[in-house]
Amino acid sequence: MKKHYSQEFKDEAVKLANSNGKSVRTTALELGVSYWSLRDWIDKAQKSPAKSKKALELTKDEKIRRLEKEVSRLRMEREILKKATAFFAKEQP
Repeated sequence: MKKHYSQEFKDEAVKLANSNGKSVRTTALELGVSYWSLRDWIDKAQKSPAKSKKALELTKDEKIRRLEKEVSRLRMEREILKKATAFFAKEQP
């Protein structure tokens, strides 16, 4: 049986897929939709002339925030790894 999704659901799914930093396949699995459906929704959204410049700028801002958060997390992980390396280097005979 074919499922029908509201346009609002499709729009939110596309927004999530474009901003969460995960693959389209992973996002589709988390939402419980097929990969091909989500891929099709994304393609249609990109081709749609209805998207305003303001909506695109918001998406850019969201991506920048997400990337800044990821950079911060990676820096913290790097510092932890440096400390762990120094600790284990001291333990070596």
